[in-house]
Amino acid sequence: MAFASFDSSRAGTPMAEINMVPLIDVMLVLLVIFIVTAPLLTNTVKLDLPKADAAATSTKPDKIEFAIDSLGNLYWNSQPISRREAAVRFAEAASRQPQPELHLRADRLVPYHHVAETLADASKAGLSKIGFISARDDR
Repeated sequence: MAFASFDSSRAGTPMAEINMVPLIDVMLVLLVIFIVTAPLLTNTVKLDLPKADAAATSTKPDKIEFAIDSLGNLYWNSQPISRREAAVRFAEAASRQPQPELHLRADRLVPYHHVAETLADASKAGLSKIGFISARDDR
């Protein structure tokens, strides 16, 4: 449906303007649809959950300082220890609750197989909290 012009010289030429009314109608219909459907998308299930108060546990797990020097000697909390004795102590520590953290310090020059053996022994014993401790590089 085009609008007529009162100018008789342009009566036969096509209209070069876009009719915006249908576009605005479509936009308003979409706006109404979104307004109606938006609350339906945010529905939640109302639950009557039980209420409980519990104090947070403040017990921190012990830590085991385990060191390996450049010669491959093992130390448990600064006390020299053999690999077999370390494996026995790892198993005993893994059975405690809460499980202690193993802080592993290895000298820069220690061969890696000593570190790998220690990690394998701790893992076999069941220790899961193992951390590597290193010194800051102050260059």
